[in-house]
Amino acid sequence: MKAFRLDELEAERAANEGAYLQFLRERNMSVGLYALNAGEHDPQKPHNQDEVYFVVSGRAQITVGMETTHVARGSVVYVPAGVAHKFHHISEDLRVLVVFSPPES
Repeated sequence: MKAFRLDELEAERAANEGAYLQFLRERNMSVGLYALNAGEHDPQKPHNQDEVYFVVSGRAQITVGMETTHVARGSVVYVPAGVAHKFHHISEDLRVLVVFSPPES
């Protein structure tokens, strides 16, 4: 079994001074913690993998393809592979668990 604590993952991500920390990689999936602070720009480009976002804290909007929705703690968003997507209007520091399948390359 592998188990993780969000507070420890956030500390590790912050110490590495990056917006993204991959903390689990298996044959069929990978999982990471993504962080964007209030007012920041999301630099993402479409990925070659399906993604699931689970918002653990913060508030923002996300646009996936041509659809936009508000997200906050507890929101779950599916993004198909190859579809343009970005968080925007980030009003509270955003922390998101990201599941990629297959694993992010």
